[in-house]
Amino acid sequence: MTYVSHVRPRWTDMDVYGHINHAKMVTLLEEARIPLLFEGAVEAGLDQLPKGIVVVKLEVAYKAPIVVSGQQLRVDIDLTELRAASFTLAYRVHTGPAETDPVAVTAETVLAPYDTVALRPRRLSPPESEFLKQGFADA
Repeated sequence: MTYVSHVRPRWTDMDVYGHINHAKMVTLLEEARIPLLFEGAVEAGLDQLPKGIVVVKLEVAYKAPIVVSGQQLRVDIDLTELRAASFTLAYRVHTGPAETDPVAVTAETVLAPYDTVALRPRRLSPPESEFLKQGFADA
C-alpha cells in the first residue's frame, strides 16, 4: 500500500527559473517521510529507529518542473524492499495535493538504521521491520 504525505514548498525552495531546486526537492522528500518514520515510530514505542536512519542511496528523476505556487504537493511513498539492515522507499511527487495531479518527480531512497553511539549501521529489529511493513500496509 501507499503512504501519502503532503508537503508545502517554500518560496526559498525555488531556483532562479522559478521551480523547486534539486537540493530542496531532496529536503521535501525527507519531510514527506518524517511523519511515519520518526513520529509514527515514536508513537509505536520504537525509540531507536528515529534516533538514527541514514540515506545509503538516493535517485531522483524529474519528469516536469514544479513551480512554487503556495499549494501543497502530494507525495506517495511505497516500501519496495525490506532487508535485514536496510529498506527502500519509492516516491511519486505530484504537482499539487490531489492524486489526479500529474507526477513531476519520482525518487528512490535506500535507508539504513544507524547506531549513533557505536557510529555504524545496524540491523533492523523485528519490531522495526514489522512497523515498516504495517506502516505501509495500513496506508
